[in-house]
Amino acid sequence: MNVPTTEGRKLSRGFGRLALLGTLLVIAGIIGLIYTGVATLTSMLLFGWLLLVGGLVGLLHAIESRGTSYFWLGVVVAALNIAAGVVVIKHPEGTAEALTMFAALLFLTGGVFRLVGSVVVRGPQMGWTLLQGAFGLLLGLLVLFDWPHSSLYVLGCFFSLALLFDGLGLIAIGIGGRRIVSMVSDRLDEAVPAADKPITAPEDEQK
Repeated sequence: MNVPTTEGRKLSRGFGRLALLGTLLVIAGIIGLIYTGVATLTSMLLFGWLLLVGGLVGLLHAIESRGTSYFWLGVVVAALNIAAGVVVIKHPEGTAEALTMFAALLFLTGGVFRLVGSVVVRGPQMGWTLLQGAFGLLLGLLVLFDWPHSSLYVLGCFFSLALLFDGLGLIAIGIGGRRIVSMVSDRLDEAVPAADKPITAPEDEQK
């Protein structure tokens, strides 16, 4: 009878850890939105280290698969990742400027394609597509006109918003999971006494 309760407590603690992790991510996201410059450099350094570690892991896998037809391809991809990671770590400001310019061009081209596509197709979602295209075009122009100064806050803002929304999602999952586990545990506790009650024959009840 203690098995459901024990499992419920384990699940509840697991969801509680998710909620705690989500709270930490929300706090980190809010701090990043306040200090966008620091968040930008932090995101660039994390990106560089991910490339570097991924390149080293890919190189190890390529060495293990030497003799196959994919050996040199794996070596080249791993070497490119390692080189890119070293460049990003050594020059985070320049990398942020390049990625900000790339993001601005993506916003611009995406906005233009949405505007032109919505006018040409004229589908049922034309108004919403026009709004998305106009927003993407405006955002791209704002980032591009303020470049390279915009590289100090654009990527950090996106990175912080991603942390914030991921944290809110984990908090919602953790709180919702704890509530579901609590409801299921309560119903199991109510069902256990009824199941443990001894079954008496009708003749015994008459006596």
